[in-house]
Amino acid sequence: MSSSGTVRIHYHRDFDGMVAAAVLATALRDTRGETPAWSSVNYDQRSNWESFSAHERFAIVDFHFHPRAEYWFDHHPTTFLTPELRAAYSPSERWQWDESSPSCPPLILAHAERHWSFATPERFREMAEWSNMIDAARYKSVDQAVFGDAPALRIARALTAAPSPGWTDELVGAMSTGDLDSVARRSDVDKSFQRAARNRDKALQQFPPCVEWRRDKVLVYDASSSNIRRERFAPFYHYPDTHYAVGVIPTRSGFHVMAGENPWNPPPVQVHIGTLMERFGGGGHKAVGGANPHDLQEARRVAMLIGEELRVALTTPQG
Repeated sequence: MSSSGTVRIHYHRDFDGMVAAAVLATALRDTRGETPAWSSVNYDQRSNWESFSAHERFAIVDFHFHPRAEYWFDHHPTTFLTPELRAAYSPSERWQWDESSPSCPPLILAHAERHWSFATPERFREMAEWSNMIDAARYKSVDQAVFGDAPALRIARALTAAPSPGWTDELVGAMSTGDLDSVARRSDVDKSFQRAARNRDKALQQFPPCVEWRRDKVLVYDASSSNIRRERFAPFYHYPDTHYAVGVIPTRSGFHVMAGENPWNPPPVQVHIGTLMERFGGGGHKAVGGANPHDLQEARRVAMLIGEELRVALTTPQG
């Protein structure tokens, strides 16, 4: 048992990161006598990674490896920022990495059951299944991805219209004690979902004029204007024959370049998007990833470069 003060769980601010934080907080409290707290982390917080969280006991889930993390779980293939950090990792009772896992929660659940004798509540199994679908974009169709109304999908949609950066911390707490239906029925979640649904409808309408070019089933778009709403799957909703989409979108701290393959029309030649994004200071998975260039001009340049590289990969003869 370990109970020397609070352990703060830093989690990636998306659906599977939030579920991962709720799962780990519950497992640590129930099996290891820990007092968990939690707060989100995002890619713009990787600067001075060596000194990250220098004055606290902490855990990290669904985010980059840190050698001082007391507990660490991730499934991203680009989790290690340097070769030295990769060399510092080895699986243990408190660290686990599995890039074959579609999302982070099932990785933590299996580990907690095996190493800490954690009795997994049924609500966490349901959350883990939805995490796999949402994080790995395993939706049955683009219509489910865009218009899905299940509790998990309502929560994930609501996150796109979060009222404040700290709101996800409240939802992690709710997920740690309640099921998806109870979280989705919260008035603040429903209010954010309704706002997000209106944003989605407007985004679908606004998307076609944002397209910079479409060539060889690769699409590049610029949605960097604050007047443009954004919908992750809009490229594949409007242009279902597309293999890859690359776009520029704004964030609270600057601009983000995102790229991904079409889950419903996967490319015949697969490029590892996460590895490609690493060259531009980002990361991600094989099928989706992102980076945060330092300004809009650079973000547009990077998006064009990535789009062209994907186009060349698709049109270069194999063999």
